[in-house]
Amino acid sequence: MAHDRTAPLAAPGSRLAWRRLRAWVAAHDTGPWLITLVFLLLLPISVPRVALSDEVQYFAYLRSIYFDGDLNFRNEYEHFAAQGRRFGDEAVANALLREDAANPNPTTGLLRNVAPVGSAIMWAPGFILADAGVLAANALGAQIPRDGFSRPYIVAVCLMSALYSLLGLLLTYRLARRFSGDFAATLATLTVFLASPLVFYTYIAMPWSHATGFFLFALFLTVWMRGWGRPLDRGPGTWALLGLIGGLMVMTREQLGLLLIIPALEALWTYIGLLWEGRWRAVAGLLGRHLLFLAVLVLAVSPQLAAYQVLNGRPAPSSTVSGKLIWSSPNFLNTLIDPGRGALLWSPVLAIGLSGLAVLGRRDPALALLLLAGFLAQTYINGAFGTTWHLRRAFGFRRLIECTPIFVLGLAALIDRLRPRFGPWPILAACGLLVYWNVALIAQWTLIRPAIRDELIWEGMLRYQFVEVPTRILGKLQALLFNRCELVTNQTC
Repeated sequence: MAHDRTAPLAAPGSRLAWRRLRAWVAAHDTGPWLITLVFLLLLPISVPRVALSDEVQYFAYLRSIYFDGDLNFRNEYEHFAAQGRRFGDEAVANALLREDAANPNPTTGLLRNVAPVGSAIMWAPGFILADAGVLAANALGAQIPRDGFSRPYIVAVCLMSALYSLLGLLLTYRLARRFSGDFAATLATLTVFLASPLVFYTYIAMPWSHATGFFLFALFLTVWMRGWGRPLDRGPGTWALLGLIGGLMVMTREQLGLLLIIPALEALWTYIGLLWEGRWRAVAGLLGRHLLFLAVLVLAVSPQLAAYQVLNGRPAPSSTVSGKLIWSSPNFLNTLIDPGRGALLWSPVLAIGLSGLAVLGRRDPALALLLLAGFLAQTYINGAFGTTWHLRRAFGFRRLIECTPIFVLGLAALIDRLRPRFGPWPILAACGLLVYWNVALIAQWTLIRPAIRDELIWEGMLRYQFVEVPTRILGKLQALLFNRCELVTNQTC
């Protein structure tokens, strides 16, 4: 009887708690929590390792400067080449140790490193913490090699890269939230993350520069957008900070410097407007702040120039990089729509995000045009790489990963426009299909049909995506969950 008397009182209380929960959710943004949750749920499937030649070059800066105090990378290259040879993989040895007319550099005698130094700088906090952890563990009796190569150092660098991806996602969400609702901003951020190469370079190919570059561009846009529409209100401190972030962008991936076309175009039409109005004092003030930006930018990239000087005997990249460029960008369109390697075919979500810029443009045409200009600048520079524009053997079109905030802002605007017409469920289904398409391509690339590492194979694509992938993945589920290292070509994880 006591149970019967209290039951009617519990139900209203539960309903009240549920109503309060719904009211709290409606009043607060849930996007950051959902984005973080998805990131953390996927983190256990990551593969932290340094194995590929580009990864080795990024990592070599950090390890060599910290432990050896120099930029002589021979011992780093030989270490990772020996690891690869244990599994019959000569890629690192062939790429980094093979001697030719330019390697070692005839002026300096040092082995080349075509990677920028920015990733090493950004990973340094994690690397230093790992070293402190090794020292503490060894003081307690552990016997972990304190050499910069042992597992704690590798894991720390990879987790730093993943952390920057998360921070970039959260910043991108906030950017989208300026123009779209919580539902649209959250769904757009997660969809572009999971339906583009970014997820691959967050969890599988971890120690590349893309996650870090994405974070830096999202941070740059975040700081720059604080003065959007009011360019004269940005003070010297803001422009100095933008110069610092811009310099880190350039040092992380040199082509990201072209994304500075966004504030450059804003500055151009601001000057035109001020001159037209005869506001000479405002012109002088703005010019002073822009000169401060440029000064800090140059100062910020000085570590890269110094590294070039030591490695190449001149403050410029190796000739093996600059020699690839054809300034007419003959592969501009191939970058986007080549049947085998085009970015928009590998990742259809990118095309949809770009189309959403037209929707964003109805609200803020100037911003939409600037974002489009930034994307086109990245497409241009990739098309200028005459021999490597296709990024063969890479998963998807990794050189456009840093443009993720542009795609998210466009997709969020599109979702916000479509939701009142179609409701949330068809939109969720469409985004889920985009995510599945990308995940299935990752499965093909890694496990099932490695031939697509060269280019997309459209013959039988639908059968592989929707029949072969689910069937074969089930047979490898245990290895995927508990022994992923067995599934990679070079099992150095």
